[in-house]
Amino acid sequence: MSVLRDADAVAYSFEDRRVDYRTFDRDVQDVAVSLLLLGFKKGEGIALILPNSDAFLVLYHAALRIGMYCVPLNPLYTPSELLFMIRDSAVRCIAAPSQMASLAPVIQSEVPGVKLILVGDDASDKADGIYSYASLLHNEIEGKDDVEKEISRIPRDPDDLAVILYTSGTTGKPKGAMLTHANLASNAMTVGDYLKYTASDRILTVLPMFHVFCLTVCVNAAIYRGAEMILLSHFSPTELFEIIPARRATIFAGVPTMYNFLLQASQERTLDFSSLRYCISGGAAMPVALLTAFEARMGVTVLEGYGLSEASPVSAFAPVDGRPRKVGSIGVTLPGVEQKVVDESDREVGVSEVGELVIRGPNVMKGYWNLPDATAQALRGGWLHTGDMARVDEDGYFYLVDRKKDMIIVGGFNVYPREIEEVLYRCEGVKEAAVIGVPDEAYGEVPVAFVVPGRETLQQEDVKAFCTENLAKYKRPARVIFIEELPKNTVGKILRRDLRQFA
Repeated sequence: MSVLRDADAVAYSFEDRRVDYRTFDRDVQDVAVSLLLLGFKKGEGIALILPNSDAFLVLYHAALRIGMYCVPLNPLYTPSELLFMIRDSAVRCIAAPSQMASLAPVIQSEVPGVKLILVGDDASDKADGIYSYASLLHNEIEGKDDVEKEISRIPRDPDDLAVILYTSGTTGKPKGAMLTHANLASNAMTVGDYLKYTASDRILTVLPMFHVFCLTVCVNAAIYRGAEMILLSHFSPTELFEIIPARRATIFAGVPTMYNFLLQASQERTLDFSSLRYCISGGAAMPVALLTAFEARMGVTVLEGYGLSEASPVSAFAPVDGRPRKVGSIGVTLPGVEQKVVDESDREVGVSEVGELVIRGPNVMKGYWNLPDATAQALRGGWLHTGDMARVDEDGYFYLVDRKKDMIIVGGFNVYPREIEEVLYRCEGVKEAAVIGVPDEAYGEVPVAFVVPGRETLQQEDVKAFCTENLAKYKRPARVIFIEELPKNTVGKILRRDLRQFA
């Protein structure tokens, strides 16, 4: 669509290259042809173990073009984690950086028959079953003639599997959420239209592309609307401070941790964020104190949304149609999607009552890969059960309370870590904070707060005193533990489970 609309428009920039939609489409077609020539066919999978790059972008779309499904994986996973997902997803091909070439014999012995595509300037076709991305891109494989005609004859169905996304579950093995072409397309179009992306937008694509937040909001929605993607291989606040004004970026999407890093790094600097139309926050609930401080410092509005891998991912967003923005809310339900809050019996609760957020719509996954019982449980009654506790107000604005599994029960009272964290972020001198529940003989559980101090003079007693002033007695942290850094995954989500070893 974007090729037909304006083939000369810039599709993406990466490092020192700017590529228009015509060239992007041609590269995708050339790699799609190469994949067919290597023997891959519809219904087979390819794992993308790549950082943000033009190679990721092209391989992803080339595989989908011939009916393959993609399994985006975090390059920082350990070999054992990667092998589990590679085996479980039954992929026939792996695309990885050339630095991973040394792992090729191990992978091929553990997963017989799998082929590898290595990406990098030093990559070459080194052995049987190992190919360089450059050779695919430039079609250095014999037999190209007439193969392009095969692509147009490949049968396509909107309900075909497009992507398997592995969830980072806190217990057990990760589950692969199966997203179809219809799931991803519906969410990309809804997001692109809702946020009013245009061909004049330049979207900072620094969130990892193996994560569905980036894949939909920064990539698929941008392509649908013909916008430009500014691909960045890693997140660096100081680099962003330079790139935003230099490239006149118009949209930045990030997780709350990124906003905190940007805010901390912005002190005593001259900034120019005037080109940004707005920022987008997702991936986790953003503390109100952080949001207001960021907006005041940067002079740009932050729109908060909500989603999860199983919903492709976005289901709610701050309104952009003139309705008031309610700070602290994840916004309203997106067009074409349904949301409600239910109790333990799946009955809808009243206004402002806390329950589990459930979702229904064309963006909701097909199910979990090879896990029928988990699929039936997650999609019972035709609604996706998110595991997130939420409430909705009389105007239809939703508010995340916390993860269902993170709720702390103190002497019979429900306590949500996020409520305590919101207070901690308002305490002067607190840089970051996270709260978990730990067993207690008297109360069953009690909250414990982990705080990253932002100044040397901050004391635990200062934090406790602030909590005493702002929280009911049963919600106050039993202990405040100072920590140098909160554990996070590569997307920036705080890993509460990893804090238990310090409690």
